[in-house]
Amino acid sequence: MRFRHRAAAGFATLLLPLAGLVGLASPAQAAADATASFTKTSDWGTGFGGQWTVKNTGTSAIGSWTVEWDFPSGTSVTSAWDADVTHSGTHWTAKNKSYNGSIAPGASVSFGFNGAGPGSPSNCRLNGDSCDGTTVPGDAAPSAPGTPTASGITDTSVKLAWGAATDDKGVKNYDVLRDGKVVSTVTATSYTDSGLTAGTDYSYTVRARDTADQTGPVSGALAVHTTGGGTTPPPTGDKVKLGYFTEWGIYGRNYNVKNLVTSGSASKITHINYAFGNVTGGRCAIGDSYADYDKAFTADQSVSGTADTWDQPLRGNFNQLRQLKAKYPHIKVLWSFGGWTWSGGFGEAAKNPAAFAQSCYDLVEDPRWADVFDGIDIDWEYPNACGLSCDTSGAAAFRNVMAALRAKFGTGNLVTAATTADGSNGGKIEAADYAGAASSVDWYNVMTYDFFGAWDAKGPTAPHSPLTSYSGIPKAGFTTADAMAKFKAIGVPAKKLLIGIGFYGRGWTGVTQDAPGGTATGPAAGTYEQGIEDYKVLKASCPATGTVAGTAYAHCGSNWWSYDTPATIAGKMTWAKNQGLGGAFFWEFSGDTGNGELVSAISNNL
Repeated sequence: MRFRHRAAAGFATLLLPLAGLVGLASPAQAAADATASFTKTSDWGTGFGGQWTVKNTGTSAIGSWTVEWDFPSGTSVTSAWDADVTHSGTHWTAKNKSYNGSIAPGASVSFGFNGAGPGSPSNCRLNGDSCDGTTVPGDAAPSAPGTPTASGITDTSVKLAWGAATDDKGVKNYDVLRDGKVVSTVTATSYTDSGLTAGTDYSYTVRARDTADQTGPVSGALAVHTTGGGTTPPPTGDKVKLGYFTEWGIYGRNYNVKNLVTSGSASKITHINYAFGNVTGGRCAIGDSYADYDKAFTADQSVSGTADTWDQPLRGNFNQLRQLKAKYPHIKVLWSFGGWTWSGGFGEAAKNPAAFAQSCYDLVEDPRWADVFDGIDIDWEYPNACGLSCDTSGAAAFRNVMAALRAKFGTGNLVTAATTADGSNGGKIEAADYAGAASSVDWYNVMTYDFFGAWDAKGPTAPHSPLTSYSGIPKAGFTTADAMAKFKAIGVPAKKLLIGIGFYGRGWTGVTQDAPGGTATGPAAGTYEQGIEDYKVLKASCPATGTVAGTAYAHCGSNWWSYDTPATIAGKMTWAKNQGLGGAFFWEFSGDTGNGELVSAISNNL
């Protein structure tokens, strides 16, 4: 588990967003005497090259021109030449340069741009009229509003809010749709829906209406589960469906416990690992006290819909997890200690396993939050081997630590561990007594991802989470199948092994080859860290172009990424069931889409 805090023309014109709609220059000639046409000159998956051509079809010279069009949400101009291109929201405007505004009768001029996203232009206007030469201007439909957010969720009501849509003539009002049916039409960008049923799941979208009463596309969907209504039924089946929730996700990522509810994920999982507690001085310790139990959440950020107060006994993520468990009593929460950054403390802890276990028990069972946690997870990267730092505590250290934890926590609590997935000969699985420790744990979270990545800056490109081996794999044994086979061969029961899924991709740049095995120049750019990006971003910015070893890969421009999709997750879940594994886990919730499509893929196929 990683601890994550963390080709255009040379004469392209800088693009500047405008606060309002761009006004038209006074045309020297009506658009009825001219046409504008668009051609896509190239397409590389996540982007494209475009060219507009303005032709004078009249008998008099045109002195200047302005072309306007709309792009769907997610499509944009990244650079342009031979025109000054600006935009307001999804509405784009291109004006002639000083040297190409004049067009003689029968002549034409062109300007080009590079675009990002999959969309094509619509609602074209040339000097205020239609681009086909007619003088009857069309009225563009409004854009999609922002995906709604929820606050103040009760047994029977929820308050919704969303970002405004845009329209060339102005937005008149909004239709609020519950489960696909209009429940109200409002002029504001908020609405409180009432008369709901307690303990019930609902889906909300919003669409805008313009002054001509045209409706635009619906927004993204928001899943809401009302409070009350008795016990929420747990996911079907007996498989573990576990997700990691990171304490630091509430900062830059703005991902709160409440997102598990609004995404619909809470009803589809069985367990949460809260990451991470620290390991220092031979003891378990708080990781981030502010995030853990001090941060005051506002009503709209809170699972319960009630704001924290300055004097309440427990705030922070712990209180939010408590509220989540009240709504979804089937969910068990474990506190995970260590991780990539803090695993260096386990060597000291292993010198006195009993004292370490006592410190962990005292912290997890602190009366302020004892009801929040149902056990402990140990994320030691890696016993008697190297991760961020190297451990030399011996092969028996891991077994001794896990045995001490089980003895202290007893059979009424869960005791689990994240483990290496290095199935190579002489690899990390062989470095520690995982077989001996198996009798002390409920299960192992086998980290079957991060096998390959841009820490090998020049490649070769390879899927970071291969299910099986394939021709050309950079290192034998670096697959899910090899890791699980090795664990089972040493005596770890299959039902105590969980397959791991990364909700992110790893990528390189400077890559020309589409298939795996290409060379690179370094890591691809990522939002929080080079060489890594969330699935929710890659899904749109670099869609998959192929699969290898049960994992998707994508080659867009000079970047090459690998990541799991709902389809590849379905395949991995089928494989896990056929192997008799105990279930699946993933790192981590915030990489998923707003409607939890990866969590759904795990839940639906396991």
